[in-house]
Amino acid sequence: MTLNYNAVPFEMNQYQTYINSNYGNGYNNGIILTTPKPDWNQMTLSNFEKNFYMESPIVQNRSMMDIQHFLTNNQITIDGNAPRPLFNFDEANFPEPVMETIIQCGFQKPTLIQSCSWPILLSGLDLIGIALTGSGKTLAFILPAIIHASHQEFVKPGDSPIVLIMAPTRELVQQIHTVAHQFGQLAQCRTTVIFGGASKEFQRNSLLSGLEVVIGTPGRLLDFIEEGILKLDRITYLVLDEADRMLDMGFEPQIRQICERIRSDRQTTMFSATWPKEVRKLANKFLSTNRIHVTIGNVILAANPNICQIIEVCTESQKQNRFIEILHEIMKLQNGKTLVFCQTKRRVNELYLITKQMGFPVLCIHGDKQQSQRDFTMNEFRRRQKMILIATDVAARGLDVQDIQFVINIDVRNK
Repeated sequence: MTLNYNAVPFEMNQYQTYINSNYGNGYNNGIILTTPKPDWNQMTLSNFEKNFYMESPIVQNRSMMDIQHFLTNNQITIDGNAPRPLFNFDEANFPEPVMETIIQCGFQKPTLIQSCSWPILLSGLDLIGIALTGSGKTLAFILPAIIHASHQEFVKPGDSPIVLIMAPTRELVQQIHTVAHQFGQLAQCRTTVIFGGASKEFQRNSLLSGLEVVIGTPGRLLDFIEEGILKLDRITYLVLDEADRMLDMGFEPQIRQICERIRSDRQTTMFSATWPKEVRKLANKFLSTNRIHVTIGNVILAANPNICQIIEVCTESQKQNRFIEILHEIMKLQNGKTLVFCQTKRRVNELYLITKQMGFPVLCIHGDKQQSQRDFTMNEFRRRQKMILIATDVAARGLDVQDIQFVINIDVRNK
């Protein structure tokens, strides 16, 4: 049993069987598209605008010594001919309503991935961004996406969207949609979210109504592409978020089928927390050769020095009692928000019932829960200061919960 602050990233293809049993139709459903792949070399593609970046005089006049100091101190590596990074929000030249919303959100300055990504993406360049979960990647690709979409021709009912964002889980695409909707409405960019486990009818109608930005999980997106509801011919801005986890969950066939049917001169960005060989292969296949590669920190997986990690070795029969002892100690603290990971749904349910009967403030989440139940659970977990959430790996990455103090891994991870 491991007591630490954040979950260990997935191993490649480790949970294929788990995902098949937990997510069902609309996620990893094995659909093979019947529509032929376009031969882009034989097609004349319409022109579109993708370079909207106007470098601030402040950035232009910044010395290379200052820039190098910024990169070195923050362990930032940039490969490729990239524009200079930004140090402050006002250097991005975002429209005034966007700046006002950023201020209202309480953001003080760009995160490191935002500082480097915005000039690159606003310039119309392809980007690979490697940064830890929770580093501000969503806003890094959302704002350029909205600016990109707002400069294209209006999307009419039945038209293809302009921006497509793929992410691995229902919870993550919903979080991305929240940010996209908040900033998209400032530019009259309509957004929708597509994922399995929810009614297809509402999602189908929203796609048919005409939208600039679509955010979804690969399996459900593939469903609508096969039905002819989701068209891809106008997509010029593509995002693969949490790319490593999408591959972990077995989504590579779906991702490849979708990407192969989007015009080859699109702008593509891929964000990931890790940089294993499987993600590199995907990047080599679907991003241009003149892409920019930004890495925040070290690509080699290592323990975070800011996190205290405690490993306790005990027998299976000792786990439960030790787990309860730890929870009693945590609940004595002012902020005892705790996330507990288990390998199986059965273990989640067992621990939930035991801790609930003992009076602990506890919630649980796994793939068998209805979407409404999962939404309620996550909202309660965010709202309450002393709360325990017991979950499978469905909650391992991409969820925005700011004040988690403890993470407990009940089971040793499979290799």
